[in-house]
Amino acid sequence: MNHKAPLYELFGLTFNLANVLMVTITCVIVLVIAIAATRNLSMKPTGLQNFLEWVVDFVKGIIKSNMDWETGGRFHLLGLTLIMYVFVANMLGLPFSVVVHDELWWKSPTADPAITLALAMMVVALSHYYGIKLRGVSEYLKGFTSPMWFMFPLKIIEEFANTLTLGLRLYGNIFAGEILLALLVGGLATGVGGTIAAIIPTMVWQAFSIFVGAIQAFIFTMLTMVYMAHKVSHDH
Repeated sequence: MNHKAPLYELFGLTFNLANVLMVTITCVIVLVIAIAATRNLSMKPTGLQNFLEWVVDFVKGIIKSNMDWETGGRFHLLGLTLIMYVFVANMLGLPFSVVVHDELWWKSPTADPAITLALAMMVVALSHYYGIKLRGVSEYLKGFTSPMWFMFPLKIIEEFANTLTLGLRLYGNIFAGEILLALLVGGLATGVGGTIAAIIPTMVWQAFSIFVGAIQAFIFTMLTMVYMAHKVSHDH
């Protein structure tokens, strides 16, 4: 649990190579799933295509629950990408972890606050961008002083709070799950008694962690659309 991160400095910047590796692997897995599910499309979907179409409809439902489809349809691909990316990222650290020379290389990338906060910052930045693009600068700025002008400082604080809560909620849930798994797996290595005592809780927690990972992917996507709706919809 106290393993070091493989760090590398380049041009005065410090990179966590484990994060770079796991983010890349997550992107590749999501890309492979998307290609495999759409390469042989049929009118009667089966298998992976059927699953992907279910995810597409599920994300469409999330968007329509927050804004009208004419406005929110443009965010469909964003929501689909986010829910698949976050779910896959949440799952990567569950089966095992890889430690080389006391450096942790394989883990869930969402178990690192740098990754989750970067995702949150991207989402919040996109909400501001589309708020200006779809509503215009003047209408967008009015949102910071609505319903009264003295709400402006609170609205600024809210933007920072949204970023922190969106990123830290995801990080906290995934990181805590991996810590508990590490403790349970440690019990498996303490002899026959420890193995017997730890194997069932480990299997139960693995199953529960899959559920938590799916819920966190849903919550992250849902909150993304909530923030988008607040910025782009005229009735918010």
